[in-house]
Amino acid sequence: MLKLPPEETPLNQHSLVSLENWLHQLGAERDLENPCVWRWFASQWSAEIQIERDELTVVWNKGGKLSQCAFPYGLSRSDVEKAMAQGP
Repeated sequence: MLKLPPEETPLNQHSLVSLENWLHQLGAERDLENPCVWRWFASQWSAEIQIERDELTVVWNKGGKLSQCAFPYGLSRSDVEKAMAQGP
């Protein structure tokens, strides 16, 4: 498995392969129809993560209620991971 850059490294300093590996390590699964979409399931919510051109977009679903947040690639992987894990 590919070694990731240090967690303080901004997402824009990660290769696409590193970003995909990171999402896989989090337990997210790639959508079979759209390789830019990943699904992440937690006990209280699920999330759809979209690798977009200018940002990483996360849409959480908690009991049918959707919440969305966009994370600029200038943020560190650690900060984005912590925010995503908090859920909606």
